[in-house]
Amino acid sequence: MEPGGVSVSAVLPAGGSGERLGGATPKQFCAVQGRPLVSYAVRAMERISWISDIIVVVSPENIETMKTIIEKYGHKRVTVVEGGITRHRSIFNGLKVFAEKEFSSYLLQKPEVVIVHDAVRPFVEEDILSKVVMAAKEHGAAGAIRPLVSTVIASAADGCLDHSLERARYRASEMPQAFLFDIIYEAYQQCTDYDLDYGTECLHLALKYCKINAKLVEGTADLWKVTYKRDLYAAESIIKDNLSQEVCVITDANETVAQVGFLLPESLKSQIKVEAVSISQSRNDSHLQSIFSGQCYNFVCVNDKKCAIQETQQLVHMLEKSDIPLLYPVVLISVYLDISGNNSFSIGMEELTSIKKFARETKKKNILVYGLLIQYK
Repeated sequence: MEPGGVSVSAVLPAGGSGERLGGATPKQFCAVQGRPLVSYAVRAMERISWISDIIVVVSPENIETMKTIIEKYGHKRVTVVEGGITRHRSIFNGLKVFAEKEFSSYLLQKPEVVIVHDAVRPFVEEDILSKVVMAAKEHGAAGAIRPLVSTVIASAADGCLDHSLERARYRASEMPQAFLFDIIYEAYQQCTDYDLDYGTECLHLALKYCKINAKLVEGTADLWKVTYKRDLYAAESIIKDNLSQEVCVITDANETVAQVGFLLPESLKSQIKVEAVSISQSRNDSHLQSIFSGQCYNFVCVNDKKCAIQETQQLVHMLEKSDIPLLYPVVLISVYLDISGNNSFSIGMEELTSIKKFARETKKKNILVYGLLIQYK
């Protein structure tokens, strides 16, 4: 759901030390499936066309590391900004890029609404981002919330229980949050050093200094924050599961092939999510490009051409030319549909050698190519 008519940018604070994670590497730079965690959060924003600019705020010693990540993974529309010593000071620095002359070397167009999202919350979806943006447009500020999973208690001076809160009446404040830019920027300009040094809740600043009561939006379970080392393992498990849950079935315009291309998705739908496309790849179809941008990593190409490898080569070329870095193994299964009915199929040694060579070359690019022959009557 796109928030029409609203200019939107995002600020991602990524300056934490990750002390609770343990180890020398800050959690936002820890690898999950070989890719830094911060890259997932950037990608979640980057894939949404209506977010104009993405500001990543990192500590001074990690600026070059972040720039290297942006270059390596081909991130677009990203500006790296030096953070402050606290979370609020870092977010304030990220907002200044849109408003203050001292940042004139890369002063960006001020958005109407700005999203604030933690760089260590990698699984944010477009739907919740759109909801908080539209709520912020109407109310001035908005944030995602989740039910509390534990009861909050207060201890007395002697270390004994003083009182507990009624869990049903309270919610956990999560990210993303969104604000009318002028409101959150004014709040940061007015807030005290104490707020900047010890505060963590942006919605509270909007309420305290701008009298804005934020709209609270029910979030989904995947908004959790990577805090401890076990969370990295959980994130990796989620990513692996997602990669194995979707396949794109591509067929050409031939009637028989299209029929098989239709039956195959129908039989697979009970197992995994299926996106079926019946096109000629040579048309550079926009639907197929949108599937690439959705990061589908499994493709089945069904055709009746004896040189089916050419279709696969074309798909590989389209993947390489797209803006999507090949971060994980992409599986391409090229299905040759033999409809001749003579039950005989032969392939020359030269062609077989060519196919094997192509498969070896694509494997280096993190693309795994397989071939399948189906005799169909």
